[in-house]
Amino acid sequence: MPDIDFMQLALAQARHAWTLGEVPVGAVVVKDGEVVAVGCNQPIGRHDPTAHAEIVALRAAAEKLGNYRLPGCELFVTLEPCAMCSGAMLHARLARVVYGAADPKTGACGSVLNLFAQEQLNHHTELVGGVLADEASAMLRGFFAERRARARSLVPLGTPE
Repeated sequence: MPDIDFMQLALAQARHAWTLGEVPVGAVVVKDGEVVAVGCNQPIGRHDPTAHAEIVALRAAAEKLGNYRLPGCELFVTLEPCAMCSGAMLHARLARVVYGAADPKTGACGSVLNLFAQEQLNHHTELVGGVLADEASAMLRGFFAERRARARSLVPLGTPE
């Protein structure tokens, strides 16, 4: 299955996160061309600041494969991972990470910093960005536009915005 197909599955997870009221980010872990685990953002619902889509998917994959290390696995995620998620991916020994939209505020794959480029680290993971970036970005923009519109509709009349 090509990268685009796996990213489509990650986008489906992102849509699911949106239905849960979470920021729409989805992730899929793949090994040998087969989906091992999926995850979507759930920090609000789980009351867990670490419940990013990538962490949810990594935990599920590790449980399924019976190993905290995930050699030979690839992770597809709709948004450039943050430092926390990037660190977890490096510790999991993923072979490859593929992301969609860049994150200019917290991206740790090149937008703000690039943890994957640190030569001092003992494991190096291949990094590919920009796969279905327009679709992922559009979903995030739509989510935040909807959230802002909902917040404005809750502002009482006569209240300055």
